[in-house]
Amino acid sequence: MKIKYIIGLIFYCAAFTNATAQDAPVLTLRDAVEIALKNNYNIKLSQNNAAISGNNVTLGNAGFLPTVTGNLTQNSSVQTTKQTRSDGTVNDIKNAHNSNLNYGVNLNWTIFDGFAMFATYDQLKQLDKLGAIRLQDTIQSTVANVINTYYNLISQNEQIKALHGAIDISRTQLRYSNDKFTVGRVSRLEVYNAQVNLNTDTAALIVQLQQFKSSKIQLNQLLVRDLQTEFSVGDTIVVDRSLILGDIISKAQTQNPGILSSQINKRLADINLKQVRSTRYPVVGLTSGYTFTKNKTPAGFTLQQNAHGFAYGVVASINIFDGLNQWRRERNAKLQIDNADIDYKKTMLEVEAQISNFYVSYLSGLDLIRIGQSNVELARKNLEISLEKYKLGNITPLEIREAQRNYLDAQSTFFSAQYQSKMAEVTLKQITNSINIQ
Repeated sequence: MKIKYIIGLIFYCAAFTNATAQDAPVLTLRDAVEIALKNNYNIKLSQNNAAISGNNVTLGNAGFLPTVTGNLTQNSSVQTTKQTRSDGTVNDIKNAHNSNLNYGVNLNWTIFDGFAMFATYDQLKQLDKLGAIRLQDTIQSTVANVINTYYNLISQNEQIKALHGAIDISRTQLRYSNDKFTVGRVSRLEVYNAQVNLNTDTAALIVQLQQFKSSKIQLNQLLVRDLQTEFSVGDTIVVDRSLILGDIISKAQTQNPGILSSQINKRLADINLKQVRSTRYPVVGLTSGYTFTKNKTPAGFTLQQNAHGFAYGVVASINIFDGLNQWRRERNAKLQIDNADIDYKKTMLEVEAQISNFYVSYLSGLDLIRIGQSNVELARKNLEISLEKYKLGNITPLEIREAQRNYLDAQSTFFSAQYQSKMAEVTLKQITNSINIQ
């Protein structure tokens, strides 16, 4: 009775979980991607960083424009002064209030800095492009994660259906065993073995349901919504069978975010050398300003003085000797260019290797799908025949269990092949920055 109670409770929990999933609204892949694009935190962070890079592309930030500042200085003091003049007279002033007020507007404008401002402006534009590439890469990565998680849920859901079918078969086997035991055709041992098989299949279902729930939480996290939100997924994995290795490699060379980032880093290294070399040239700037001055000195020869006027000038400087640091910086900048070129070639090789590996997985997945479809059908027919023979007593419990296991394995292999090939397809499209939800 205790065992029957436990089995009944397990079936109730499994049935309740399955009913809840079936009653939940269907979340389509398109809807999942749209929600992620709207809510995902990584995308929002990348959007903000890209906006910052765009805001930085200004002539003022590059140093082309002058700076204008307003200045005001007020100094005051209270002094007691006793003066003895050359003619012998004494001038005794107590608590004299002295004040000095200066205010005005100053303009400083660097009109030549060895072309550094042009290099800086080019640098800012390249950083803006890099920010846009990183944003697109984040979007593609997020979409790929959503797609892979969604199809993983479909694969797991099919596994759950298969396990439900296995449990139904195990229950049928248990019923046949009980019937045979009742009429004395088999021993109690065979009934116990059938009960163990049913318990094992039920435990496998519970484990699969737990994994399915964890994957749901993972997808809800990607969509940035309540982690306990219930939903159901579709039941079909359609693999794009038209991918060609040469086309993927060719497309990656012009669209892969890693390769594009490496190209920009090469340009940034070239720009850095221009910036370093600019310090060999003189720096020329203009200064000007309009100043108002007001002084009060009761103890001085001039009691009060007011002045205002326009000032202007030219400032120039050139580096003559800086301890050979200029040579050191230029040498390091050239090495950075060399490193950027090496990194570009390294990235190209890594991307091509990544594409080749996933393409092999993609092709093998397609082959396994073709074989798996045939195996599932054969294993299903074999199980039906074996179950009928077991009912008639022509085969042993071990043989019926083996047929049942073969059917489950064939289904598992088929579902895994579908998911493997689809994941490889999505990854290849992510590498080429070409994921598109139709």
